[in-house]
Amino acid sequence: MSATSTNFKLPPLESGDRLTRQEFERRYTKMPHIKKAELIEGVVYLASPVRIRNHGRPHAQVMAWLTTYWVATPGVDMGDNATVRLDVDNEPQPDALLRLEPEVGGNSRISDDDYVEGAPELIVEIAASSASYDLKDKLNAYRRNGVQEYIVWQIYENRLDWFRLKEGLYISLEPDAAGVIRSYIFPGLWLAVPALREGNMIEVLAVLQQGLQTQEHQAFVKSLNSQQSL
Repeated sequence: MSATSTNFKLPPLESGDRLTRQEFERRYTKMPHIKKAELIEGVVYLASPVRIRNHGRPHAQVMAWLTTYWVATPGVDMGDNATVRLDVDNEPQPDALLRLEPEVGGNSRISDDDYVEGAPELIVEIAASSASYDLKDKLNAYRRNGVQEYIVWQIYENRLDWFRLKEGLYISLEPDAAGVIRSYIFPGLWLAVPALREGNMIEVLAVLQQGLQTQEHQAFVKSLNSQQSL
C-alpha cells in the first residue's frame, strides 16, 4: 500500500460542500460529533447550535402534538430528526415526520440499515425565518419527491405554513374560522394554529382530541388495522 493511501484522511463535512449522497453518508457516519447534517439538492448544510426559544421549545411543542396523534393512531409511524433518503441528491433530517408503512399504502420504507427511504407523507420543519432553505431548495425537493403535506413554522415571523401536494404543486392550506387546519392525509390530525403560535398547548391538544374523536379518524384507524392484518 502506498504512503499516499495509508495517510489519506477523510475530509471533514462542511456546509456548502457539493457531494453525492454516498459520499455525504460516508463522511457523516465517520463524524459522530456532528449532530445534524443534511444534503439538499446536492449541497451540504450543517445545523447551528440549537437555541431554546427559536428551535428547542417550538420543536418540543410540535412533537407533543404529533406524538399524541401517533399514540392514538396505530399503523402510523413517527420520526424525530430521522434521516430520510429522498433521492440521489437529497438526504434531509427533518425535525419531525409522520409516515405510513408500505403495507397500508405508504410511500416510504425502513431500510436494512435503519434509515427512512422514500417520501414520508408529512414532514414538519422548524425554520428560523422565511429566508431559510426550508422554504426554498428543501421545499422543492420535498415537492418533487412526493411529500404529500409539508409544514414550516417560521419562528422569527411566528408564521406557520401548511402545504398540500396537489397535481405536482404545493398549495397552502388556510385555517378555518376557528383557526384550525385539518390534514388531508391523516384524518383527525387537527392543528389550532393561533394556539400553537401563542404557545397554548392545552388548546392545541384539546383541538387535536376533537379531531381524534371524529368518525373520520375512527374509520382511518379501522382501515389501517384491517390492511395490516392481511
